[in-house]
Amino acid sequence: MISLFEKISYKNSEVITKAYSTSFSIGILFLNKELRKHIYAIYGLVRIADEIVDTMHNIEQRTYLEKFREQTFEDIKNGFSTNPVVNAFRITAQKFNIGEDLIEPFFDSMFMDLYKRKYNEIEYRNYIYGSAEVVGLMCLKVFVNGDESLYKELKPYAQALGSAFQKVNFLRDVKNDFEVLNRTYFPDVDFANLTENDRAKIIEDIEKDFQTALIGIRKLPKSSKLGVLVAYEYYRKLLEKIRKLPAEEVLKKRIRINNFIKFILLFKVILKKFFNKY
Repeated sequence: MISLFEKISYKNSEVITKAYSTSFSIGILFLNKELRKHIYAIYGLVRIADEIVDTMHNIEQRTYLEKFREQTFEDIKNGFSTNPVVNAFRITAQKFNIGEDLIEPFFDSMFMDLYKRKYNEIEYRNYIYGSAEVVGLMCLKVFVNGDESLYKELKPYAQALGSAFQKVNFLRDVKNDFEVLNRTYFPDVDFANLTENDRAKIIEDIEKDFQTALIGIRKLPKSSKLGVLVAYEYYRKLLEKIRKLPAEEVLKKRIRINNFIKFILLFKVILKKFFNKY
């Protein structure tokens, strides 16, 4: 029997997800009902860590991030947490065997955000792996529901999708990252003088990730495929919008997709899925 505190724990993560990401939340709604709370739980934990390093500048960020990391591992080990977000993640992690091999790299990438301002190629790839690819793998653990053979088969595709999502986020948030947080993620790119050639190379790299990811999405169980396709198409649309803007415009504002376009995309995904166009 599910306890009231467990229900509240998952509800907290759901509220956080819906407040921070309407597009991601829409994708979750098209997952099988039994999977949704677990994806909310993953997003909730990731979001809190991200908030510590991105917005909580009036606190000792490293100390708080270290405490949050320690609490996560300790509470998973102990089988209970007084923090509802950690408690929801703990239950999901234990149910789907999300281990330290995925959780530790995520926190490592968050610590990189505290200090590293400009990334070389190796650091960039390590950051992408920890901040995005392992999150995709956590979700994949939920989607395959214990089928280790399927997990191993789909692992590289889940990593490619997480990588694509993160790189698109870098592009859409480049104004805030570069001007406010003083971060430059893409190696050898001068965002003070972003050229069309630089942007074209970045977009080409992201397109390769998307092409790889779609191979794996097609092999996902029915319980998760439509929800992942919704998120996939949303991020493809974001990339398309960025591609059409002049390079200097990318630096001026955060790129968004309005709600009307989101619902049009959703309708198209459902139609394409119905007619087996994926």
